[in-house]
Amino acid sequence: MNQTTFFVTLTDQGLIRVSGEDAASFLHNLLTNDITHIPADGARHAGLCTAKGRLIASFLIWREGPDYLLQLSADILTGILKKLSMFVLRSKVKLADVSGERTLIGVVGGQVGPAEPMHTASYRGGTVIRLDANRCVLAVPADETANIASELGTPGQLSDWHLAEITAGIPRIVAATQEAFVPQMVNYEVAAVGGVSFQKGCYPGQEIVARTHYLGKVKRRMVRAKLDTAFPPGTDVFTPESGEQHCGALVMTAPAPAGGYECLVVVQSSGAEAGEVHVGSPTGPRLKMLTLPYTVE
Repeated sequence: MNQTTFFVTLTDQGLIRVSGEDAASFLHNLLTNDITHIPADGARHAGLCTAKGRLIASFLIWREGPDYLLQLSADILTGILKKLSMFVLRSKVKLADVSGERTLIGVVGGQVGPAEPMHTASYRGGTVIRLDANRCVLAVPADETANIASELGTPGQLSDWHLAEITAGIPRIVAATQEAFVPQMVNYEVAAVGGVSFQKGCYPGQEIVARTHYLGKVKRRMVRAKLDTAFPPGTDVFTPESGEQHCGALVMTAPAPAGGYECLVVVQSSGAEAGEVHVGSPTGPRLKMLTLPYTVE
């Protein structure tokens, strides 16, 4: 859409509330980022990995008093909630799906919430999370949704929000991409994303994530690109160098205002640099590379 300011109800995302006196340490021991040092008005990205260091969830996390709210794709919420519950054991922690209690609203443009990225403020019985200079998320009581929406201006489509995510270069793990990527492949350790801490202790997959960081060059990276035909997340991509063997996959796609589609795609870096990346098959449509708003070393 062409409007510079609009709002979207994020019906494809949900919320998990983590409460109890051990909530911070419980999450800190499981996720890729430092949770214990999130300030009361702070927010962070973080991931949950398998023992092999593969992402099975990506979260936007913020605090509400002593509790922690985890925003994630709705199509993986039930499975991730069950997975997290397996780790509770004797911890003084309660986990709950609170998607029905809160409405998530994405706002592009406008002056809602704090000015500082990855900071929060109270908002109409809920929370507003400033993601970057152009985007914020409202997590508001469900029964206030209509009143709040009427004050926000122009409604957009869910695909408009997806395009804003792509433009910002922020990945989101969905069911089709679970276990497809280690955090570095989706630029999770880049400061602009800030989803990995290398100063914290162990968590599932930490050894592999750390080894990738300290010892190895990441051969596959997430880039932004454009294509003429729509393909779903998880679709394999190929380069001449990789031949019949795929060398990455689509992370997210959304319609572009001028036609075609924009996407975030993990691909072998040498193929991206050569501009020869094909979707779906070695002879499939070729991606046109676009720039990300941050630099990947």
